[in-house]
Order: sequence, then structure tokens, then C-alpha cells
Amino acid sequence: MAKKDYYETLGVSKTATFAEIKSAYRCMAKKCHPDLHPGDAAAEVQFKEVNEAYEVLSDDQKRAAYDRFGHAAFDQGAGGFGNGFGGFNFTGGSFSDLFEEVFNGFMGNTRSRSQAEENLRGDDIRYDLEISLKEAFTGVKKKIDVSTFAVCDTCHGQGGTGVETCSACGGRGRVRRQNGFFLMETVCPTCGGSGKTVKKPCDACKGAGRVRQSKTLEVDIPAGVETGVRMRLSGEGEAGLRGGAAGDLYLFVTVKESKLFKRQDKNLYCTVPIPMTTAALGGTIEIPTIDGEKETIKIPAGTQSGYEVKLRGRGMPVLRSTARGDLFVTVTVEIPTNLNKRQKELLQAFEQEGKNSPKSTDFWDGIKKFFDEWV
Repeated sequence: MAKKDYYETLGVSKTATFAEIKSAYRCMAKKCHPDLHPGDAAAEVQFKEVNEAYEVLSDDQKRAAYDRFGHAAFDQGAGGFGNGFGGFNFTGGSFSDLFEEVFNGFMGNTRSRSQAEENLRGDDIRYDLEISLKEAFTGVKKKIDVSTFAVCDTCHGQGGTGVETCSACGGRGRVRRQNGFFLMETVCPTCGGSGKTVKKPCDACKGAGRVRQSKTLEVDIPAGVETGVRMRLSGEGEAGLRGGAAGDLYLFVTVKESKLFKRQDKNLYCTVPIPMTTAALGGTIEIPTIDGEKETIKIPAGTQSGYEVKLRGRGMPVLRSTARGDLFVTVTVEIPTNLNKRQKELLQAFEQEGKNSPKSTDFWDGIKKFFDEWV
């Protein structure tokens, strides 16, 4: 029976990155883990296939050989490495790396225990949190509900009773086997990489040592956070398999847009409309600030649209600092609409008093001169 394509086994494309291959492997391995399917021969076969595929595709040298020769790259005398290496060229020190791997098979591997622990570690979790601009200004405590794996209360994370060292791997969590020219090391299919086996699996968690449940966490969001800030909550991710270390929770913050203020880093920007009369005669206006107070701004006589005032220290706080940004207020002059008869008469009288718009006058005089010269 022909072997299944390694890329197809992991459900990734041939251009997949190492990170994508690793993620797919962890997902597939957990779905078909023998401890979750006791007595299921098909699951055990699939688990072995997934581990074999990952061992090849996670190694640049082996993956290159597989991409060129397929499964024949690891079969002696089948046109692969057993037949003059099938044209494969070991360069750049990769051949010495290969011998190092082979000798590790005879001399032992000092990192086997940490590898076994890594196999049992729970996955990290991502949580997207949206807060208001005001909450980003003050800082806030938020309660979040997370659906995750938690330690099984029935077996206290042990997976059951009769826990003992795995006889297949000797507690290392990995086994070695000859595959053509290569001496390959894979996750132990008997214990799933934990280095231990359970004689009587827990009924509540089916031997996994963890169960799916929802939990509520209270998180502190510091003042000054911006969209895209990532916070790590150590150990708040998924519980590990059979007592393994828990993963982490990564909180991704999004700050909602405000109707009044626009934010750019630590500074805030606000556009304020003022009546035409205030712009012409001058006066004062009051605007709210992000901290809930009011600020009085003086409008000089003859103010035009686009006039900007900077209020120092009235912007956003800088994350983990006592500094604050500034507030920039831009004025737009509002032209009155729906004038009554009296208002129209007053404006007409104002117009008859003479032109009082120097920029407009200069512009149209320039246009007239341009056309006169053109003609």
C-alpha cells in the first residue's frame, strides 16, 4: 500500500512555513492521540503517520530530500539515498549535522526530558479585547470569559490511576528508528510523548488529565494602551495533558474610535465648529477634554477655518509613564443656513459697506489679471 503524502497527512501546502507545519502537527496529534481514543487502532495508525510526517517536514534537510524524491528518499536501494544518495548533495555542513544526529542515537540525548515536557504543554490562547478610548485613557479592569482546557478535578490532572514509566520509550517520550539512511527520532506513539502510561484512564477526562470548560479572568488594562498592544498572561492558557505545564493567554487590545477625538500615538485631535459671528468678532468657546474636564479657548477676531490651538498635556497618557500627549483643536467656521428676512437684510447691508475679505479679493483679482493677459 502506497504511503500517504506527508503534506496531505498534516493538511498543509508544499510551501508551508515551519511555523505552519508545527501548528498543524500539534493540532493533528491531539485529535488522534491514543489516550483520547483507547482501543482505537485506526487512531493509533493515524497518530504514527502524523508523527512520521512531522519528523521529515520539520527538518530542512529531510524535507528537501522528500520534496525531490518523495518517500523513495528514505528507502534503501529504491533510487533514494540507498543508491548513491539519489543525486542529493550534502553541503554547507549539513552532512556533519546528520552524523551528529546519528551519534546522538548511540550516545543518548540530554534534552529528552524537556522534550517530553514540551509534548504535554497546553496550547496558548488568543483573546481579542475591545475597549473605549476613555478606558484606554484611565486604564480599566475587565472580566473576560475564556473557553479552554482546565485540569481535571476527578484525577487532578494525572489522567487516571496506575501511572508508570512508559516501557516503549523508557520515559524519554521519544523513540528512535532506522528509516533508510536516516536514524529518525519521533514522539513515542505509546505514551504520546509524556514518558508515562496510565493503566486505568480517568472516566471524566478519558485519560487526558484535562477537561473543556469556561473560566472567568479579571485582567488589568494599563492607561495608555493602543490598538495592537499584546499582553501575556502566563499560565492562563490551556492546561497541559496529564499534568503538563499550562500554555499562556495572549490578550490583543483594540481601542474603539471616539466620536469626538481622533488619536495619533499619544496626541488627540478634535475639530470644533464655531459660528461665523464668533469667527469674525472673536470670543471664547468651551470644549470637553478626555479626562472629563472643560477647557476654555480664546478665538481671535477674524479667525479662519483651519485655525489650530494646541493644549499641552491634555492628550493621552504614555504607556507606563507619567508623561501625557497634547490635544490639538482645529476650528471650522460654520456658514449660517435658512436665514430669515432680517438676517438676509443685515448681510446685504454688510456687503454694501465694502469688501472685507482680503484673501478672496486677492484671489479673484489674480484670476481676472490672468485671463486679461491670456486674451
